[in-house]
Amino acid sequence: MNKYEIMAILPHRDNMLLIDEALVEDEKAYGKYAVRGDEWFLQGHYPGNPVVPGVILCEILAQSAGILLAGQTEAEATPYLTGISSARFKTPVRPGDTVGTECVITKSRPPFYFASGELRVDGKLCLKAEFSFAIVSAPAPEG
Repeated sequence: MNKYEIMAILPHRDNMLLIDEALVEDEKAYGKYAVRGDEWFLQGHYPGNPVVPGVILCEILAQSAGILLAGQTEAEATPYLTGISSARFKTPVRPGDTVGTECVITKSRPPFYFASGELRVDGKLCLKAEFSFAIVSAPAPEG
């Protein structure tokens, strides 16, 4: 999937869409994001030694897992991240790195879904975590 196909699934836009491409195969989602170095989250983290913040790495992984929710939701529903557990950061991610993700849904009790995933750079593990999501219907239009 390219960015436009991803945007048909995820509600993220502009500089908060942190997946450049994705693939779903054998009930697993694979994502990629190239860290350019000019991202807003690198501006002060850390000057002279930029490192992608852990919370951004978690967001990249969660967005990759969110790709697996395609078809699980009604058109106007939004997947909300409800929890992150067992997050373990192993290796820093820096400008110039391309991260690859692999995620799987481990359990579902609609509207709740649970996933686990790994984020790697050049095959080296950077983050491993478990996530939970709630699928929330859009509010009725006011009127």
